[in-house]
Amino acid sequence: MFSKTDIEQYFSAEKQGSLFFLSVGIVAVIAALILFFVLKTPFYKGAAIPMIIVGLIAGGIGFTVYKRSDDDRIRNVYAYDLNPDELKQKEYPRMQKVMKSFRVIFIAEIVFLIVAIVLFFYFRTNTAQQLWSGIGAGLFLMAIAALFLDIAAQRRAEIYTKGLETFISK
Repeated sequence: MFSKTDIEQYFSAEKQGSLFFLSVGIVAVIAALILFFVLKTPFYKGAAIPMIIVGLIAGGIGFTVYKRSDDDRIRNVYAYDLNPDELKQKEYPRMQKVMKSFRVIFIAEIVFLIVAIVLFFYFRTNTAQQLWSGIGAGLFLMAIAALFLDIAAQRRAEIYTKGLETFISK
């Protein structure tokens, strides 16, 4: 049976997951700066490009989710007792959108993985094109990290959404 505890657990887990996402973003940006400015070879400069771009995106998403998690948790716990219709009219549709967005995100991440593998292997033996091989390597690392983090987030969201479904169907 879906309870306030389930709401608390979901948003607490989201907050923890967002901190991990933020940490991955920060580490990726720092690593990218080291690759680009310290190691300086075309391969490492190439690897730095997707790492800094995806790292900034991941950090931004992690920060945003972290910042709003407590407000979402409080709002939905109160709605559970005081205004259950809000869970039905606002939270459940929001979670349905979240679940649909995961499908799009997964497709994009798989496409990035394929592009990364193609870039890396196509250009790895061409010494004049090591930048592209590096882009493939960096993109692969970031796509794998994002994919695993998003799979964990999607699993949490799926459990929470199913709980909401049981609650609103009463």
